[in-house]
Amino acid sequence: MRRAKKTLHSYLHRLLGLCSVLALASLAYSQGASDATLNAVRNSDRTDRAANGKLAPDITAAEHMRRGGVYMANRAFASAREHYQAVVDNYPSDVNIPAALYGVARSYYQERRYEEARQVYEKVAHDYPLTKEGREGANFAASSLLRMGHGAEAAARYAEYVAKYPNGERLDTAHLNIIEGYREAGRPQDAIAWINRTRERFAGNVVEHNAIFARLRLDIALADWPHAVQTAEELLQKPFPAGTNTNADEVLYLKAYSLERRGQTQYAISTYLMIPDKIASYYGGLATNRLAAINDPTARQRASERMQTVQIAVNNAAGDYPAPYSFQVVKEAKKRGLDPRLVLAIMKQESAFKPNAKSPSAARGLLQLTIDAAQKYGQRAGIKLATDDMFAGLSEAIAASYNGGEDNVARWLGRSNQHDEGIFAAEVGFTESKNYVFKVMGYYRAYRQLYTSDLKRR
Repeated sequence: MRRAKKTLHSYLHRLLGLCSVLALASLAYSQGASDATLNAVRNSDRTDRAANGKLAPDITAAEHMRRGGVYMANRAFASAREHYQAVVDNYPSDVNIPAALYGVARSYYQERRYEEARQVYEKVAHDYPLTKEGREGANFAASSLLRMGHGAEAAARYAEYVAKYPNGERLDTAHLNIIEGYREAGRPQDAIAWINRTRERFAGNVVEHNAIFARLRLDIALADWPHAVQTAEELLQKPFPAGTNTNADEVLYLKAYSLERRGQTQYAISTYLMIPDKIASYYGGLATNRLAAINDPTARQRASERMQTVQIAVNNAAGDYPAPYSFQVVKEAKKRGLDPRLVLAIMKQESAFKPNAKSPSAARGLLQLTIDAAQKYGQRAGIKLATDDMFAGLSEAIAASYNGGEDNVARWLGRSNQHDEGIFAAEVGFTESKNYVFKVMGYYRAYRQLYTSDLKRR
């Protein structure tokens, strides 16, 4: 696990260094309404500073909160924190104090300074338990512990939230996070107990479905293949409601994978074949690869047929997979031991190759770097990092980390306990990040078929 985390960290730094080279110039983006607001706030801060460099004492609490919100929206966390802290220091009886403290905690959390975030979240939860900020503080104090790898402590803190706020806004995710906390702490029996408790508490809705899926992933991590097959079959007998962090193709793949390990090869083959393979079908592609690897003539023949069908579809859609900026991408990617085709796949998903693209979360450029990420990794863009050995599933992990953060990916890798791309993808805990992985890997598959590693058209 430590090796995998080190490899992931090194690879992500190389990728983000490349992103900085390609994207820093595009941070001189066209001015929009939100950018004008940010510039106006910065100008006001320059005007409203005393001789000692501190913000003027006559700025109202409401104005501090407004400016802090603008900075947070643009991921200028230190500036946001300065305004929130000014409310705490200068207006200790103001109605905005809970929100200001929560803003300080959230700024640390989004910077991934989790211990500092936890301390402030705990203060909000302790001092203002009857406010929404207090409830959120209790939840995110637990989340901070989980992000730091303290699974058992996180689970206990989530359990406190469940007991204290039986109708809390985060009650559903708190139950599910208790399960994951105990899994990551190596306490599977406690995880199973909370799976059962969650199923009982949320019987008949999407939370129960996600709890069953948590049991399936736990079964696989424990190599309990008979129970994994049983759990997968239970899921497949149910509809997949909106908000479920899985789908039928994924569950079929996990079932087939478990059947293979159980030695039921023919049953596994028939299950893999139930997953259709198309350009955009992540698990369809993995199923085809598994069929090709099985020592069975019929399975290999079917795999060959499926591959040919997808190859034809990719060739027909070749215009959807351009390779712009190929000289720069190849040059910088090769320096860092990266596959330029993976970079293009991420670029296609992030910006559709539009250099001035800007997201609602203040990410900018071809690879949608935020200002804080660009500054952090841009300073290191010229540093050549050592290339570590790859391991199965690393491309999925890199894609997931680009969207969901390397700290989360390290946790998901650690609890998967199987060196298989599809098993890792199933562990991705955020639906947005999982869908991101599916899309990027679909693009990556097409780019590998259409281009050499030097981005020459085949």
